[in-house]
Amino acid sequence: MFTKLVVASSNAGKVREMQELLRDFDFELALKPPELDIEETGKTFMENAIIKASYIATTLKQWSIADDSGLMVNALNGQPGIYSARYGKTDFDRINRLLTELKYSVDRSAQFVCAIAIANPEGEIVIQTEGICEGEILTETRGDNGFGYDPIFFVPEVNQTFAQMPSELKEKLSHRGKAFANLIPLLKSF
Repeated sequence: MFTKLVVASSNAGKVREMQELLRDFDFELALKPPELDIEETGKTFMENAIIKASYIATTLKQWSIADDSGLMVNALNGQPGIYSARYGKTDFDRINRLLTELKYSVDRSAQFVCAIAIANPEGEIVIQTEGICEGEILTETRGDNGFGYDPIFFVPEVNQTFAQMPSELKEKLSHRGKAFANLIPLLKSF
């Protein structure tokens, strides 16, 4: 078993979030070195998570964890999908573009997807899992918490957007929360 996992990300917030989600385990999470750029050439979230985890593991000869996530809108044939973060320069731009593209759409169904992969120091993927949260895209923003598409991603079962939810509820219902909930038993049995 490993005592340290290198997170295939330069986002310190992601490491803190992962640390919280994996609080029951006794290992350290560390950011990848900022000079290591990873080209995400996959066609799915899982392919990108695997590429990132494997690259960091083989380059650093350490265990690595990576996730890839985004929003898939049914009326847009799954877009923005793996391009969710690049759908505009800012969160405001991304939300406005999405709302403009859905302006005349009756079907507002969507899902957030999060794929997670863990690689050993040889780059072999030893664990992979995914979490999905079903919802709808609203016509206007609601809530002040969160980031990205959170203010327009509505979860009918709790009648709130991600941006309206307290963090504990979002952790439980979100795609990332579900992916990590699926990951924990896999880690325990590993």
